[in-house]
Amino acid sequence: MKLSQALFLAVLGLPALALAQQDNAITYNGDVARIMNENCVVCHRDGGIAPMQFENYDQVRPWAPLIQFKVANREMPPYAYDHGIGIQQLEGDWRLSQDEIDTVVAWVDQGAPLGDPDITPPAVDLPDPDAWNFEVEFGAPDLVIPSVPMDIPANGNDLWSRHFVESTLTADRCIKAVQVKPRGDAKAVVHHANSDVFAPAPDGEYERYGKLTEYAMGKWGELVPEGVCRTIPEGSRILWNIHMFPGGVGATAQGQVIENNVVEIGLWFHDEDYIEREQPLKQDLRSYGLRHGYEGGELIVPPHGYTMTQGFHSFDHPVRIDSFQPHGHLRMNAASLEIFYPETGRTEQISQISNWSATWHHSHIYEADVAPLIPTGAVLVIKQWYDNSANNPNNPDPDQWVYGGSRTGDEMSHAWIAITHLDEESFELLVAEREAAEQRSLAGSD
Repeated sequence: MKLSQALFLAVLGLPALALAQQDNAITYNGDVARIMNENCVVCHRDGGIAPMQFENYDQVRPWAPLIQFKVANREMPPYAYDHGIGIQQLEGDWRLSQDEIDTVVAWVDQGAPLGDPDITPPAVDLPDPDAWNFEVEFGAPDLVIPSVPMDIPANGNDLWSRHFVESTLTADRCIKAVQVKPRGDAKAVVHHANSDVFAPAPDGEYERYGKLTEYAMGKWGELVPEGVCRTIPEGSRILWNIHMFPGGVGATAQGQVIENNVVEIGLWFHDEDYIEREQPLKQDLRSYGLRHGYEGGELIVPPHGYTMTQGFHSFDHPVRIDSFQPHGHLRMNAASLEIFYPETGRTEQISQISNWSATWHHSHIYEADVAPLIPTGAVLVIKQWYDNSANNPNNPDPDQWVYGGSRTGDEMSHAWIAITHLDEESFELLVAEREAAEQRSLAGSD
């Protein structure tokens, strides 16, 4: 019979050391519950989208080995953005810190102990599952624009709905934040929901003004940086373009009829005088296509095969990249964003996303003081990779030829990028501000 470590040390006359080692043990009540409550319970709870609940020790303990595996491999929380490559300072970053990962791994290695039963883990203030993501920070949306309701069958082929709705705006407004949110169970069947702004034209008709926002499964939302305006004009109409997939995709699939499926846009605005008072820079959101690498000009992924696409984009003026969101379907598995500087021949990697999944789209929003500043003529290089083999866990059928198209079983190759447009003066000012901040930081570390 093997003695426990504490008892063994006590037999040797070292009870104090044994107690010290016990005090240093990692436990659920003392260490792990806080990590779970702050990062996991938002989905792993009664009524949440995850398949199991992690609201207390009894619920967590049976899953401890799987939790360790998922956390150690950075598969959970579901935020596929590579560590150690490119910019790491992101708004709305769900990733665990390395210390948190090490704590969970060590806890499971020690047998996943409960710890002192008299310790009450810190409670977590969970939002309503149907609440808006920016509600805590900004309050309720200033404007909610719903789609026309539509019934979605339990199974069948992809469905699309394109229709206009009125915005009811009585003045031009600058967007502070925006979120698209399918109501209730509709989140299981809404593949994407894009929205375009059509503004009144002088002839009394409406003309396309630009993109309002984009939604794909799992997307958190978008934040517009201070001093920037993504405008929605007075009297605009919104064109919804909604793609629905009966039966759902991934772990959130409900496999049932979704009646009165409605998708909503929540908009938070700056004050009405923001444009006149701040003279903000202009931002837009666009889809940047990746066409290079297609075989014969077509996106084709052969059975049990692989392919890679890339796109190149440059501007005739300086810009700042505010966010990057690659888009594909079930065979896409990785993406990257690089900047090529022709004057020096240097290439800088901005973001790398490995283990990408169509069930969790993220708009990677760069913190304003590190968002890439791109001089005139520099080239955005966007790459995406596709895996049509049986090794891809998201692949429904590796025997199929996969072509570019709009259906869930087809593939796409583009990235949504929010860009602030600059002139040479504003570009040089931002560069100087960053250099000054870096010098202050260096002086403060002396």
